[in-house]
Amino acid sequence: MMTHSSLNLQKRSGFTHDELLKVWKGLFYCMWMQDKPLLQEELGRTISQLIHAFQSAEAQHLFLQTFWQTINREWTGIDRLRLDKYYLLMRMVLNESLTALKMRGWEERQTEQLLELLTTEILHPDSQAPNGVKSHFLEIFLEELTKVGADELTAEQNLRFIDPFCRIAARTEEPLVLHNITRGIFETIVEQAPFAIEDLMKELEEEEDDEMSEGDEEMSAGKERERGQDVPSKKPWKGSIHGTEPDVDEEQGEDDEDSAGPVLQFDYEAVANRLFEVASHQSTPSQNRKRLYKVIRKLQHLAEGFFPEDEVPEKAYRSLQGGRRERKAKKRLPKSRLQNKTGKGGKEDPPPGLSPGSERMRRRRGVGPNPTAHQEQPGDRGRRGAPRKKRRPQGGARAKVASGQEPKTQQ
Repeated sequence: MMTHSSLNLQKRSGFTHDELLKVWKGLFYCMWMQDKPLLQEELGRTISQLIHAFQSAEAQHLFLQTFWQTINREWTGIDRLRLDKYYLLMRMVLNESLTALKMRGWEERQTEQLLELLTTEILHPDSQAPNGVKSHFLEIFLEELTKVGADELTAEQNLRFIDPFCRIAARTEEPLVLHNITRGIFETIVEQAPFAIEDLMKELEEEEDDEMSEGDEEMSAGKERERGQDVPSKKPWKGSIHGTEPDVDEEQGEDDEDSAGPVLQFDYEAVANRLFEVASHQSTPSQNRKRLYKVIRKLQHLAEGFFPEDEVPEKAYRSLQGGRRERKAKKRLPKSRLQNKTGKGGKEDPPPGLSPGSERMRRRRGVGPNPTAHQEQPGDRGRRGAPRKKRRPQGGARAKVASGQEPKTQQ
């Protein structure tokens, strides 16, 4: 079915925007119905390669535009069990779009059109792209660009590819977009710097080795001709001393497998200057400027030949927690100093758990830590508070007491 669709695309001169939206809706649900992992990968590769069925660059861009619009529209309806295959489809479509650009010789105008399309449909505030689409795109962009063009692209061309991300990072008001661009683009460049320099040094060493080997072969061939002997073949015979060289090549092959593959080359000073140009603009938000300046310092260190050390997340978290504790201790410090001062020569602190009002009431009643607040009077022992007035007897009782008769008590 895909082959028949590809033939139809080649026969027709072009599709309208609405027609391609309908095509992509069918392809989207074609991927939806495929549940087997191997067939998902094959189907995704077949769908993504449909871009090469379009002859003109404008038709290819319209095909890509309707794809990203379809993904943005249908993304919220994708359940978590189907997310992985659509992540894979996004990666494959991006890879094939860069491959189509490579087939056109990395033309500057075509590159600018593709980057404008991607940033408009995915990273622009009016694109309505979900956060999942934005995050995944920024995560895979440099990876797919490395796979397609690491062997051909120059540092100047790579700067052109990341220039839209510099502008968006400087003016975006979405913290998530700023974080993903910083982490997925700029910090990835910093992290890959040792591999990029190692890759460059390896290329230079290979060129030097080739030149040295060619010179040695010419010298040895000239000496053998002078002696009248045949020039030995390059392949050593079995049992010779040089027979161990293939083992060395095998070890080098194993080392190459362990090391990273081709890496994008960047002029770190040029990237830092471009970031500083957009970050220092007056309209750049302060939080964006602060975040970008940190990246600029790392790039400047790389340009000077120093590799910044990566901060371990756990250590960063501990330092953050330690900073919070220090700030809290500084806030509590004035109160503790006041308590120390009053304990030395000032008023005595109230007992713990008592408010100042309750402490004053206790002093009035003579109960409390201050012994001078109330001096105990004779006859007040066992009483609380001020001494009470004596009760005066009634009139009848007073008369009986005066006549010497005791009042009768009821039994």
